[in-house]
Amino acid sequence: MSASQLATPTGPILLTITGKLDRANYPDEAVFDEAMLAALPQRRIETSTPRTDGKKIFDGVLLADLLDFVGVDDAQTLRAIALNEYEILTPVSEALEFGALLAMRMDGRPSTRRDKGPIWIVYPRDTNSRIQDEHHDARWVWQLTRIEVQ
Repeated sequence: MSASQLATPTGPILLTITGKLDRANYPDEAVFDEAMLAALPQRRIETSTPRTDGKKIFDGVLLADLLDFVGVDDAQTLRAIALNEYEILTPVSEALEFGALLAMRMDGRPSTRRDKGPIWIVYPRDTNSRIQDEHHDARWVWQLTRIEVQ
């Protein structure tokens, strides 16, 4: 692995990914600032959430696209860690199958810490009844700062 394969962030680091990565910008980790994440393909989800009223529109990077970008192969589990040290394990296959999004905008506005940002893992729960339960709601990690690929 070459640490020069990814750009070096110029702004505050919002997300750190660790584990077996093919692309990194520091030894054994890929760190991203807002501009780096915004430069990746952006997707949109419109869905209700377990933490807000009504449907919201979320924009951000699909977790699948981010994992492809850093070159994650053969991972089984992701440990998502929030600013307040909340953490949860998620099977990689489930996060990819259900279309987890690393949302950085909600209803057209940049997400701040006050409204669960700057990164909130969201799922298109309205389109899949299999993820409309407390078990899956726990995987909606807000104020996400780190993903450990295992």
